[in-house]
Amino acid sequence: MAKKPFLENVLEGGLFASRWLMAPFYVGLIAALGALMVVFFQELITELPMLWTLDAEGRFSMHAEDAILLALSLIDLSLAGNLVVIVMFAGYENFVSKIDTGDHEDRPSWMGTVDFSDLKLKLIASIVAISGIALLKAFLELGDDAEFGVVAQQKLMWQVLVHLTFVVSGVLLALMDWLTGHQKGH
Repeated sequence: MAKKPFLENVLEGGLFASRWLMAPFYVGLIAALGALMVVFFQELITELPMLWTLDAEGRFSMHAEDAILLALSLIDLSLAGNLVVIVMFAGYENFVSKIDTGDHEDRPSWMGTVDFSDLKLKLIASIVAISGIALLKAFLELGDDAEFGVVAQQKLMWQVLVHLTFVVSGVLLALMDWLTGHQKGH
């Protein structure tokens, strides 16, 4: 085997070491996860007391629709947090370095097995779920109003179109991965 030139070895070593420039991005995702947690608890602390608050007519302020909207908001934040964790772990392990947790019992089974293709699919699936929840919240916020303004109609139409775009993108990504996987097998 022929020995590589010195400059080529230095260049390849530098390229390989440059993967560590991604590490601060993953530390930033930890901060984003913390921000999501703060917003989660702010939402919970703000809305939960409404369960026991009475309105002017002596009825509880929080109705079923309000409770559903609260639950959807919390689920939305939870899904966003899950997405950050998946991107953080899978991205770090795929592009920077393996995370050595030994045989820790709490190590997620998917850690170390999510490749870039899986990460794309998990990412788009999470985005579709988050978009779907936002769309459901928008429909619930319409309430029983049979008539709503042109601005609200346009906003809802755009939300539906954006959601459908995410769904179609997800289906196309999955189809491309499926086709690529079948091509490799032949």
